[in-house]
Amino acid sequence: MQHPITILEQYWNFTEFKPLQEDIINAVIEGEDTFVLLPTGGGKSLCFQIPALAKEGLCIVISPLIALMKDQVQRLQEQGIKAMALTSGITLEQLDTLLDNCIYGNYKFLYMSPERLQQELVQERIKQMNVNLIAVDEAHCISQWGNDFRPAYKHIKLLRQLQPGVNVVALTASATPIVVEDIIKELDFIQPKVFKQSFERPNLAYLVLQEDDKYYRIESILKKYTASSIIYVRNRRLTLDISAFLEKKGITSTYYHGGLSNTEKDKHMQFWLNNQKQVMVATNAFGMGIDKPDVKTIIHFNFPESIESYFQEAGRAGRNGDKAFAVILKNNSDELLVKNQFLGVLPTVDFIKQVYRKLGSYFQISYGEGEFTTHDFDFNSFCKTYQFNSVLSYNALLLLDRTSVISLSKQFHNQISIQVIASNTVVFHYLETHKNLEIILKSILRMYGGIFEHDTKINTHKIAEKSSSTETHIIAVLKQLERDQIITLNLAKTDAQVTFIQPREDDKTINRIASIIEQQNTLKQEQVAAVLNYIKNDTVCKSMQLLTYFGEKHVKPCGICSVCTKSNKKTNTQDLKALRNAIIELLEAENLSSRAIISKLDDSEDAIKKVLQLLLEHQIISITKTNTYKLFHK
Repeated sequence: MQHPITILEQYWNFTEFKPLQEDIINAVIEGEDTFVLLPTGGGKSLCFQIPALAKEGLCIVISPLIALMKDQVQRLQEQGIKAMALTSGITLEQLDTLLDNCIYGNYKFLYMSPERLQQELVQERIKQMNVNLIAVDEAHCISQWGNDFRPAYKHIKLLRQLQPGVNVVALTASATPIVVEDIIKELDFIQPKVFKQSFERPNLAYLVLQEDDKYYRIESILKKYTASSIIYVRNRRLTLDISAFLEKKGITSTYYHGGLSNTEKDKHMQFWLNNQKQVMVATNAFGMGIDKPDVKTIIHFNFPESIESYFQEAGRAGRNGDKAFAVILKNNSDELLVKNQFLGVLPTVDFIKQVYRKLGSYFQISYGEGEFTTHDFDFNSFCKTYQFNSVLSYNALLLLDRTSVISLSKQFHNQISIQVIASNTVVFHYLETHKNLEIILKSILRMYGGIFEHDTKINTHKIAEKSSSTETHIIAVLKQLERDQIITLNLAKTDAQVTFIQPREDDKTINRIASIIEQQNTLKQEQVAAVLNYIKNDTVCKSMQLLTYFGEKHVKPCGICSVCTKSNKKTNTQDLKALRNAIIELLEAENLSSRAIISKLDDSEDAIKKVLQLLLEHQIISITKTNTYKLFHK
């Protein structure tokens, strides 16, 4: 057996482990059931990857996040390690072959979603595999009290029956004490080794700032700290708006949301990862698996939906150990907004029944059928067809996804089908006068038999490869052929795929999960209340509030958060007289706005605003019609 440090150097080029990693790895190698609670960036994946590589056999990794599975598999493959993921959209025949490869092909890692464990074929083949470890990633999903609870995680216990001699390692980045206890119980751990790293981040300053003009505050923060940053927003439109605003202000920026194509996502990601763009403006679809050490600032333009998600998102700053900032911007309308956004759109059991019934009708699935069928899904068309509220419907679909009724994979692609409606003679006469289209049209005719007889789905990527062209050019050519009445063209845009995991049984299906839906709605209300309490509480250190939430005891003030710095300023007596004189001196030269005064002085913004208010009250200064300050008798 290779020593863990040798494997670390060979595949990851590191010469030492992060805190707790080596102890965890040794416990896993020794066959102990192990619980791992490491904050974001703590290096959880190595805690199961290295033990799996050290021992003969295959590691089964259970994860709910398809994107993260694909990312980890790709990274392992790039390092020459045999790994695969059983994602949605693969046929039974492909599944059969892939599982055979796990038995006979010397694979080291098999990633799968918990839903896959419900398939008999998968269960039978797992019995035949030489499994050396079972890793449960995002283990908080197994607890009904955990963020993003997924009932399918309850089936993971089945792996213990299929492979009774194999130990289990459960890993998560965010779990309260009740969730930790629940995970250990649900996975049937006996005398587990429990490793918890403190969630304390001494280099990360948590700031909650009251702002009427959030755009101005973002600009001033990013111009002061010019290193890599992420701004989290709640919708796609804001990613575009804020990114465009920053570019106009001379701050390089890009954006990321679930509606982008994979090509666009990769391109924007690379701009940011390579520091060609300072700022990534993103929805919470961004960040999983990203390990960029030099992120200086995380700004939440809107309130996060839970303390768990906030801690993970904020934790992406300052991984290199340098001082970093996690900022929440708030104004007077934010509380109502967060309640409307997360609580006002919680779907009831009755509404979810409606959505599920209509989903079956939309895809023309017969009662009792549809299990493991996958369908391209135009969400906007679905809502329009049945006059559903889009936000409420989306949340209903997410609940159906979490409860393993369906699998909703968000992606964006063109689904194209064509039929040649002109005769053979007309087509070849047309080509004589349109030589520039000859290679593309001939490629299509050779690739797709029967295209004259019926509407045929085509793959523009393969056509582009065959004709040495681009997909954009192929689509332009198809549109021209349609205009010239050579083909009919169906160019449908879809933004998701839906896989039915259970056969369609309408209300019976939803009744089985009704109690889970109600419990999850209650949990969401508690999570939003916890976020609001954190944001409103300006008397207790922000770091202490977060650490206490995650069950840590004997915590101390951090000294650098918005509460601590304000408190420090109160104890260190401000020389208000000197600040007063400095402001008067500035206003003797010219009338200035409060922003201009703040930018010219080194004192804190709170102190400057306080002195300006005092000067106004004593009629030493006044406000002009253009909202600048001037000396009263000037």
